[in-house]
Formats: sequence, structure tokens, C-alpha cells
Amino acid sequence: MKPSSPMSFTSSSLSPSLPRKTRLSPYLFTLLTFILFVCVLYGEDFMCIFSQLEPTFVLQPSPTPGNKKAEKLAFAIGKTEESCDVFSGKWVRDEVSRPQYEEWECPYIQPQLTCQERGRPEKDYQFWRWQPNHCDLPSFNATLMLETLRGKRMMYVGDSLNRGMFVSMICLLHRVIPDDQKSIKTSGSLTVFTAKEYNATIEFYWAPFLLESNSDDAIVHRVSDRVVRKGSINKHGRHWKNVDIIVFNTYLWWMTGLKMKILQGSFEDKEKVITEVSTEDAYRMGMKSMLRWVKNNMDRKKTRVFFTSMSPTHAKGIDWGGEPGQNCYNQTTLIEDPNYWGSDCRKSIMKVIGEVFGRSKTPITLLNITQMSNYRKDAHTSIYKKQWSPLTSEQLENPTSYADCVHWCLPGLQDTWNELLFAKLFYP
Repeated sequence: MKPSSPMSFTSSSLSPSLPRKTRLSPYLFTLLTFILFVCVLYGEDFMCIFSQLEPTFVLQPSPTPGNKKAEKLAFAIGKTEESCDVFSGKWVRDEVSRPQYEEWECPYIQPQLTCQERGRPEKDYQFWRWQPNHCDLPSFNATLMLETLRGKRMMYVGDSLNRGMFVSMICLLHRVIPDDQKSIKTSGSLTVFTAKEYNATIEFYWAPFLLESNSDDAIVHRVSDRVVRKGSINKHGRHWKNVDIIVFNTYLWWMTGLKMKILQGSFEDKEKVITEVSTEDAYRMGMKSMLRWVKNNMDRKKTRVFFTSMSPTHAKGIDWGGEPGQNCYNQTTLIEDPNYWGSDCRKSIMKVIGEVFGRSKTPITLLNITQMSNYRKDAHTSIYKKQWSPLTSEQLENPTSYADCVHWCLPGLQDTWNELLFAKLFYP
């Protein structure tokens, strides 16, 4: 028989030292009561905190020994090869399959995006197709997309860049829908395109920060001193419920400098409590709010959620070796450096996205359009758009001064964003 180790005990050797009845001390009882009170009072806040500490962010669950088959994502009909990163590749000229529609035939393109109608002298920007490095993108199939949306709602939520993506999608689809079977209506922040035969809607909801802000008016929103209200996503989110496919974006409106103003109370408060935090911390707050809303409102077995990464601008020609003062105006060629990254795309913001998504199990698919769009300095609306106010003589003499290097001509780059969405929806 082995001798007992110094740290081994038997139940009989311990029993004499144990009291017959254990009592809680008054101090311990008071402490436990206080902890219980705090948990009840702040339970929701604790749950929000703990939900952000979940270890991994899974877009598509992997098989495990106890689960030989991975969970199938809603709407998926196939799977992309594991070696294929559809967001890594190059642009190839294609005059056969591009453009997928003509500017003049799609009546839904806003005058800010109709570059040919506004006098752009060439159409080279329309003839580029995205080619992933190790695979091919599935061809966009309008009939498949509409059949999938039969009896369902698809919604783009965010700023004017997401509105451009929304318009691109309905331009890609509308050709196969008879004229008397489609309509579009705007009411406040919500624009709804209806395919009547399919009982389907494709919608856009204006919410540039996703959270409530002083820039929420869909028409009058050019506010220089932007303020975002903390914890207010439900103000807009109530309009997103019961959507089957939702595509979020938010980035450019946060870029007001190194700081962002956050409202702690309500915009109706007479005395407003406003604090300034770093842009990264403010953006992190927005991302966490979005993920919490998705977790609480979207059924992962029936719905799909996407988030479009930052859309680059090309406002500084020196970024790609151009002249000082140059921007996207008069640019008709692509940037060929595969490692190019414009100064307007904050890598610190991409890091925030990676950190926040990486800690969440909320099922959301990131559409990483940033790098591929970085190469397309040729694709912006530039000066070829409707001007909301008459141009001055000084502006007319210097077109660079009023070139729009934020938005994109249609047809064009944003059609490819929707091709990537199509690929990830059906072949995740």
C-alpha cells in the first residue's frame, strides 16, 4: 500500500474539524445580496459585455468530431473552394460581358451617378471584370436572385455608397422583370423597389452611422458638426426587422477627423451631454451595436447578414505617384501596384472591424471590397454628375476642385460589389 502524500486526505480525517452546521456570516450575506441586486439592475449591460468576449467569430461553422457536417448557411446552394479568396485578385479588361446593362436603359440610376449622361467622354471604366487569383466568380444570375427573393425582403442599410450598391442591384435585376411588374417608392429614409410577380422587395434605408445621429434626414444631412447618439441603433433598427437578407455599410461619415462627438442622452434633452472620443473608439461602438442588433433580431437559420468594408476615395494623386493637387479627375487608367493602399483608407478602422468581428459568434459575412476598389481611381463620378448648386467661375476653371472622388459611376465598380455579394450568398 502506498503511503499517503502530504496533500492527500480521507473524509474521516477531515470530519472532526468540520462544524455540524455551516452558517453564512452577515458580511458574506450582505455581499451576495448586493451582487444579486447589481446583476438584476444591470443584467442587460453585462450580457452585452459578455457577448463581446465570445472567443471566435465564425462565418461558417467548421465540422467537429461530434458534428461531421457543418451548418448550412441560409440560401447557400454550393460552396467556394477553401483555397479561393474572391476578394484577392486583379482587374481584367472584358469587352464581351461588360457592362452588364447600359446606363440609359436603367431608369433607377440617380443623376449623381449617370456619368455618360453628364458628359463623360469615354466608357473605359465600364469594361473591367474582377478576376480572383485562384478561382472564378460565379456569373451573376438575375433569375436565380429573383427566385431566391420570392416572398422575401432584401435591404441595404447605410449611406449613399450603399445606396449606389442598392441601385446597382436593381439595375442588374430589372431587365428580366416586365415593366408593369415593378415599381419603386421612397418615403423618408426608406426606398423600396418591388418585383410584383415575385412578391419581393429590394430596399434601401438611409442611416449613415447605423445609430441615431444629427445626419439622419435622408435629404438634408450635410452637417459639418456630426453627433452620434450612443446605444441608439433601435431607432433605425425597428425598420429593419423581418428582413431576409440585409447588407450594412458605414465608414465615411465617421471620418470627421481624429475625434467623434458622442451624445450620451437624447437629442430632445434641453441640456445635452456630449463627449469626444477617438474615431476608432466611436466606430468600435457602432460595430458592437450593429452586431448586438443582428444577434437579437436575425434568425441565423433563415436570414443572411453582410457588411461592406470601407469604400476608398481617390482625393490625393500623390498616393499613386501623381502630381500634388491631383485627384480622380481625368483619371482613366487603373492603379497597377497590387500593394497599393490609399491614405484615405484608415488601416486602424480595418483593424477595429477585425477585432470586433473576431470576438463575436454573430453570423455575418464581410464583403471586403476595399483593396479591389483601391485600384479603381478611374471609376469615380468625378465632375460628371448633377451639381446641386451652380458652379462658380473659379470651379469651372479648375475641375479638380469640385470632382467627386467618393461616389462611383453606374454601370461600373459597384456592380462587381454585388457580384461578390451574389457569390457569398449562394457559394459561401
